[in-house]
Parts: sequence; structure tokens; C-alpha cells
Amino acid sequence: MDSTLSRDFDALAVGDRFVSRGRTITEADLVGFSTLTGDFHPLHTDAEWAAASEFGGRIAHGMLLLSYCVGLVPLDPAHVLALRGFESVAFKRPVRIGDTIRVEGKLDSKKELDPATGLVVFAWKIVNQRDEVVALVKVRVVWRRLPGAPDGAPAAEEREEVYL
Repeated sequence: MDSTLSRDFDALAVGDRFVSRGRTITEADLVGFSTLTGDFHPLHTDAEWAAASEFGGRIAHGMLLLSYCVGLVPLDPAHVLALRGFESVAFKRPVRIGDTIRVEGKLDSKKELDPATGLVVFAWKIVNQRDEVVALVKVRVVWRRLPGAPDGAPAAEEREEVYL
């Protein structure tokens, strides 16, 4: 597991980086995701229709891309309590059948929520096999703190509520 993503909250540093493994997008991925979600937009499911579009062929769903990237990033369950959300997502290029994606991440910020948890914000750059950026994402993650960690947590009235 990537050492950046398997550290206690207090050992994380702004600027820490990681790179995930890669994953090749297949036709079965598009078909399965369409079936699972009900998103049968012809850009993803109709080869003839998609060939006549501005993209010149079928492309992966944006949400498929995000879902796979969450799986590609090796978040250690001993340290990561929950995915809190996405602050922003920008799709920059289409991802096609046969493209291999990976996540290049950087820790943007962190703050203590309470003595047991902290909030970590990562900037993800999703790239393809040609090192082209296909998406930019800001991800918020609730991180565990070790028992007995230095208590720099904000006062109760200043704390952000953690809903699980």
C-alpha cells in the first residue's frame, strides 16, 4: 500500500503525493455500468450514434471514471474512516474503450475535526496512458487519528460535524 495513504492523520503533510495503479477501460465496463445505473445514453452504449458524435466513438461515463478512481486509490481502512465528498470535478478529455487510467494525487489540506478524526483534501489528477489529463478532482476524506494524538482539535463550537 502507498505509504502516503497508510499513515496516521498527524503524520500526513500537505504536499504529500501518491500514484495509483492503472486500470484499462473495457466495453464490458461501459455495458455493466449502464446496466447498473440505468444510464443508457447513446454516447456510452450505441457505437453508430457515438461514431457520428463530436467524440467520434463511445466514451466512458464520467461517473464510471470517478467510481473506478475511488477504487484505484489505495485508501487504508485502518486510517480512512469515510469518503466525505467531492468538492469539484472537471472532465477534461474523453476516456475511450482501451484507455488505461491512473490517479496522481496530492494532499492539498488537512484539519482536525475532533480528537478522533481529521479532514483531508486531496487533489486528484486522473491521467490516461499517454499522460493526458482526463479529469481533475478535489476529494474530501475523513481520516482517523491515533488515540492519544496531540489534541490540536478545534473547540466543540468550532468543530465541523462528522456524519457517518
